[in-house]
Amino acid sequence: MTSQPSLAKEDSTPDGPVKSQPGSGNGGGDGDGLQAGLKNRHLSMIAIGGVIGAGLFVGSSSGIKAAGPAILVSYALVGTMVVLVMRMLGEMAAARPTSGSFSAYADQALGRWAGFSIGWLYWFFWVVVLAVEATAGAVILEGWVPAIPQWGWALIVMVVLTATNLVSVGSYGEFEFWFAGIKVVAIGGFVLIGMLAVFGVLPGSDNPGKGFAHLTDAGGFMPEGAGAILTGVLMVVFSFMGSEIVTLAAGESEDPQRAVTKATNSVIWRIGVFYLGSIFVVVTLLPWNDKSIAKDGSYVAALNSIGIPHAGQVMNVIVLTAVLSCLNSGLYTASRMAFSLGQRGDAPKAFARTNASGVPRTAILGSVVFGFVAVWFNYQWPDTVFDFLLNSSGAVALFVWLVICFTQLRMRGIILREEPEKLVVKMWLFPYLTWVTIGMISFVIVYMLYDDAGRKQMLLSLLVAALVLGFALVREKIRPRAAEKLPRA
Repeated sequence: MTSQPSLAKEDSTPDGPVKSQPGSGNGGGDGDGLQAGLKNRHLSMIAIGGVIGAGLFVGSSSGIKAAGPAILVSYALVGTMVVLVMRMLGEMAAARPTSGSFSAYADQALGRWAGFSIGWLYWFFWVVVLAVEATAGAVILEGWVPAIPQWGWALIVMVVLTATNLVSVGSYGEFEFWFAGIKVVAIGGFVLIGMLAVFGVLPGSDNPGKGFAHLTDAGGFMPEGAGAILTGVLMVVFSFMGSEIVTLAAGESEDPQRAVTKATNSVIWRIGVFYLGSIFVVVTLLPWNDKSIAKDGSYVAALNSIGIPHAGQVMNVIVLTAVLSCLNSGLYTASRMAFSLGQRGDAPKAFARTNASGVPRTAILGSVVFGFVAVWFNYQWPDTVFDFLLNSSGAVALFVWLVICFTQLRMRGIILREEPEKLVVKMWLFPYLTWVTIGMISFVIVYMLYDDAGRKQMLLSLLVAALVLGFALVREKIRPRAAEKLPRA
């Protein structure tokens, strides 16, 4: 764990000098109290690990069951959508790094109502995620040490990671560096070993040398029909949430423009390797309808077919790491969004205060308190109150991506007019691909309303979004705010 550099002091590290001069904007901070405590290696690993959530490990089996090998097309479609959204966000974040990221850009480009609404919805999403991941981690830990009850483990992991975030942004970065590193090594190793088994190079596989036969030998590539690809899209779309975290963290890095540019340019291979690569290995090693996929989970079933000993426990360790990583990043992300909202007058002013280490302590504690409450709801009323929280925040990812698209349409002109030299990352084929992405996201939203499995989640998410938007519009009318520029790095 690293400590935050001293105030107005330069700390020489292997990753380069970290300047910490609150209020000045030097060293990549916002000039708003946050400090440049994240090193280049932290940002690189946050960018890589941000696309690998626990949902990839535990949720992929449902998608495979629904669509068969054609789930690869579902992942490719969603992956393409995320690549385009990240390119748009990267364009804005490289030009104007800020802790509020897309919420702050929406504030300037679309209006205060947009920044307020999407900021609070995003915060809501991540504090609910805190409860989900804390519970998921507690289930694994209780299996290892049953003497401590599940709620006790949930409390322990929440307290430990809250303390980590309170120490300094550097400590968050260091924890996430190692958490993400384990995920990356695990997925990379899985893809490598799996491909060796697919081509019969690895001894001990149940299906040595069969190559790509399993992609078509159990009812064809689309055994459930072409429509199942869209069902698969709904199942996998939310596992991609988290890609945008690097643009929030960039505001606390030593070179935000470089970090955002690098993360944006590498998102294609990251999604290709970690999502498409790993799922390709699963559906190539095993028939899509193999009972072990549903019983043990897709990755454990694949590891068992290769002959990896204790595959279940190995995957439990990896999933726990992914859960802790998601918890760590979720708390960081929620607190920075709350901090940005406080800066803009859209949240209590206390959220915008930082301590001597540049940590927004009140924003962190405010976020984690709601997370603790959500955990309690999960144990007390899992099928009522917590079910509502879960479903009403479920489609926020789609709303965030849609707002990013509309914001980028306006922000391109603002950046070109005010500081064209900072437009170092550009959206491809602007504005045509931006409108194509808007169409793709809108299609998914409408399709969810017609899908039996997704309708409840979308309706409740739209209800909460409408309430937040209504409050934002009324608040803006009652308390108008003079136009102001975003904090600059």
